[in-house]
Amino acid sequence: MDYPMSPAALPASLLADRRMAAALTRRDIGAVFQLAHDEAGISFNRLSEATAIKAERVGKLARGDGTVTTLQSLEKVCDGLRIPGSDLGLAARPWESSTPAYQRSDGDGDDPMKRRDVLRGALAAGLAGSGLAALTTTRHDIDAALAADATTADLGYWESTAERYGYGYHGQAPADVLSDLLADVDGMKPLLALPQSVKSRTQMCHVTGQMAGMVAIVLHDLGQHREAHGWFHTAARAAEESGDRLLHSWVLGREAMVPLNYGAPQAAAKLAEKARHLAGKQPSAAAALASAVASRAYAIGGHTDKALTFVADVETMSERLTPQQQADTWFGYPEQKHHVHLSQALTLLGETGRAYETQARALELSRAPSLMTRALIAIDEATCRAHDGDREQAARLAAQAYGELPDSYRTGLTRTRALALFRTLPRQTHGIDQLADALAMTG
Repeated sequence: MDYPMSPAALPASLLADRRMAAALTRRDIGAVFQLAHDEAGISFNRLSEATAIKAERVGKLARGDGTVTTLQSLEKVCDGLRIPGSDLGLAARPWESSTPAYQRSDGDGDDPMKRRDVLRGALAAGLAGSGLAALTTTRHDIDAALAADATTADLGYWESTAERYGYGYHGQAPADVLSDLLADVDGMKPLLALPQSVKSRTQMCHVTGQMAGMVAIVLHDLGQHREAHGWFHTAARAAEESGDRLLHSWVLGREAMVPLNYGAPQAAAKLAEKARHLAGKQPSAAAALASAVASRAYAIGGHTDKALTFVADVETMSERLTPQQQADTWFGYPEQKHHVHLSQALTLLGETGRAYETQARALELSRAPSLMTRALIAIDEATCRAHDGDREQAARLAAQAYGELPDSYRTGLTRTRALALFRTLPRQTHGIDQLADALAMTG
């Protein structure tokens, strides 16, 4: 049996480090965690996921507060960090005799942690040049693998990885999430080229569709629309091969948000209608998303009747979704997300009374809305204020919402929305200079 690569596997170079060897001999797990964090750049959260030790305790152990002594916990650390059993005085671990091809190192260039570091470095340099090249190369490799006969493997790890990413940003900057996503996609990629049963191939294509779709979502949020379209295309291809019409519909619905948010509402409406057709008549998160995006696209295009038809459709459908379909993930359609979409549609339609209500409801439903969500809702409210004639309040609200965002969030979607409002306000509007200054910081 092949064992999947751990999300926190220690690189061979660190395992050979004398400090690490000494810590392992002493069974000083805190020192192991600190070295993994300092030398290999593995976050405490990732160490926590790999070892099933709470992140708070991982941090305390790394600071020298506490020890790990139980055999079960030591085995989890051993397996999660891919430490040979003998290094911790344990029996050889099951994965040691069956290290999968995509985890083996055939030299410095093939070490998975080094590949991850290279990808992180390229993306840290910005989504241009080497960063964009890394994205494109990985996507093209997946496209090539999808065209080949694929593999048998233990898919549990990658299915859980996709599920974990599905919970969204959770306070992380989009660029950081993109780095992690791309590194994991790169680690998953070789599985697509191995022989496998029809069932396993179907599962692998499903996970690939999810992962590629999430890469595309983050690229969209960062304003990289062309590359986002490329990843959505790959995701759609994988979803189609998996045979899951709802996943395929979800991919198209999410892709429709790219032209929707970047100036091509007619193209967005076509994609959204195709997604709605694929989803079928039964209520589903994918169908609700497609209708919500269609309502916004038609509202932008000035097709009020069509927009209101889709608003009514998604409102009816959202009340019939199961708790699982309403899960607060990128794949679900929770009530909070429903109101975020509805806020934009009603704002664009000029129905400010209903828009204010749905904006308040969106914030009320989320104890801690993401920075991006809160900013987008505030800009919607500002747009409604401008529509109602209170342009000074509109400028103030938008300047505050956009200007208080961290630098990594003042790009892509938030900038597009704030800039669209700015362009509608008369130059003599009191407070517009503050909005102009905020926009100029990322100009």
